[in-house]
Amino acid sequence: MSVLAEKVITRDWFKGSNHTLEGYKKNGGYEQLKRALTMQPAAITDEVKKSGLRGRGGAGFPTGLKWSFVPSLEKNTKPRYLAINADESEPGTAKDRFILENDPHLLLEGIGIACYALGAHACYIYARGEFKGPSAVLDAAIDEANKAGIFGKKLMGTDYELNVFQVRGAGAYICGEETALLESLEGKKGWPRLKPPFPAVVGLFGCPTVVNNVETIASLPRIFEKGADWFMKLGTGKSGGTRLVTLSGSVNRPGTYEVGMDTSLRELIYDPAYGQGMPEGVNVKAVIPGGSSAPVLTAEEMDVKLEFDAFKPLQSMAGSGGVMVMDDKTCIVRSLWRVARFYAEESCGQCTPCREGQPWMARIIRKIEEGRGEMSDLDTLMNVASAIAPWPPIGLGNTICALGDAGALPVQSFVTKFRKDFEEHIRLKRCPHGDQPWGHFGDFK
Repeated sequence: MSVLAEKVITRDWFKGSNHTLEGYKKNGGYEQLKRALTMQPAAITDEVKKSGLRGRGGAGFPTGLKWSFVPSLEKNTKPRYLAINADESEPGTAKDRFILENDPHLLLEGIGIACYALGAHACYIYARGEFKGPSAVLDAAIDEANKAGIFGKKLMGTDYELNVFQVRGAGAYICGEETALLESLEGKKGWPRLKPPFPAVVGLFGCPTVVNNVETIASLPRIFEKGADWFMKLGTGKSGGTRLVTLSGSVNRPGTYEVGMDTSLRELIYDPAYGQGMPEGVNVKAVIPGGSSAPVLTAEEMDVKLEFDAFKPLQSMAGSGGVMVMDDKTCIVRSLWRVARFYAEESCGQCTPCREGQPWMARIIRKIEEGRGEMSDLDTLMNVASAIAPWPPIGLGNTICALGDAGALPVQSFVTKFRKDFEEHIRLKRCPHGDQPWGHFGDFK
């Protein structure tokens, strides 16, 4: 496999000072926003639909279709808003932060295009609280755009007003869920809302709102530069374009890479342009393909492509592109314990199945890892997980938001696909891998 012939997001990252307005304009920046402002808003949405752009935050929902759910001004005269989800908190995922650091104006130009198409006059970028450096770069870019007259009372000199604001979160994973994000923006506790009504109709401040991921919106200037057909042909199946993936774990060259949708997990791990294979003496045992909430895959399932729909037959998902590789010397039980403890701590507590079930699962897994487990614990573990979300996954969990699924699906997939590892811990009454570098976790005894 070869490196991408054409890049979408990372194309200009290493061309001088592309993070500044001057550098971005040298590379053709804001020309596509200028062009979009001469189009009818409905035509912009149609172009996005035609491009096959799908949400890069995890769900992979068609972007143009999502925009079309916003009611017309004739049906709903309330203000409308665009909210950018930059709360990149999914373990194993590190892509949006690099867009903010390397190409903030690409995001801002995409925001201008999207807001004009939606009829929104305000955009809020909700950034992860820990993004001190990326947020500083983004703030500087917003300030440059305001001073240059790109944003403000007259968007690119037109009569269209657009104001863009960055809001920093406070480190809560739950605020990456779109309705919890909106609650937090309103100054409330970040608790997900019941749906319907959906944000497109009743969102921020009770007004029509679209919530999109950073990478999704940053793709728009390229779509309008080279055309929807070009973007669609870059992809495969129903997914247009390329995507950013974060490769971590037991590989020789971890990092964030822009890859084609037809790239397989195996190619991502072994290709010299990307992961460059495994350390000497180990082989792949398991791969988490889309951030820690994605059901795990075995080594035999690595030939799946990174396109969104390709994971469905494997009962997993492309998610946010966080690919985590575990070798055959890794303790599967301890790895799952780390994941389970994270979701136990990050549950907002609003829904009983999630509030009670996540720490319950973490306690059982700890018990097994420490050699105190019984075979009956595996059935209990699966029963608790199934009370939160069904297995195989069908997208109908028993909680208000998908955090319940995010904690339950990894448990179910790990136990289903690697049951022998759990049984070995129980039979030996200890972890066969001994102490590993990260040591033990805290409580949940």
